Amino acid sequence: MISKKTKYGLQALLLLSREYGEGPLLISDLAERERIPKKFLEYILLQLKNAGVLQSRKGKGGGYSLAKPPAEISVGRAIRILEGPLAPVACVSETAYQRCTECHDEATCGIRLVMKDVRDAMAEILDHTTLQDMLQRSEDEKKKLHGVVDFQI
Repeated sequence: MISKKTKYGLQALLLLSREYGEGPLLISDLAERERIPKKFLEYILLQLKNAGVLQSRKGKGGGYSLAKPPAEISVGRAIRILEGPLAPVACVSETAYQRCTECHDEATCGIRLVMKDVRDAMAEILDHTTLQDMLQRSEDEKKKLHGVVDFQI
């Protein structure tokens, strides 16, 4: 499961994606609109800024905004920044590999082989899903729930 920190970070990124191009948002506005504790959100947004996902501007008209368009930021990148490696066990991590102390033969370990498949499947989905994709899926579901039919060709 992802942590509350990561969930809050994704919520903030979705709101910033929804309002991309309309200028920066204040932390207090983001926190209030998404019901996220302000101090916790400050910490999360700083991590995303330090990793180059967000940019900030101080002073009047300041706040946080996406550093790139939502279609250029993968969900996998955001999760790795906030959560760390996607791997369910350290011995299959591509960025934080550690050999398991209890493993007798890593090459034939059934647990490792299955968990590598899990890691690969998660990475495939998360690295090929952008904030724009996630936002679009959310908007599509809202339309379905409210009976709006889209007849695009």
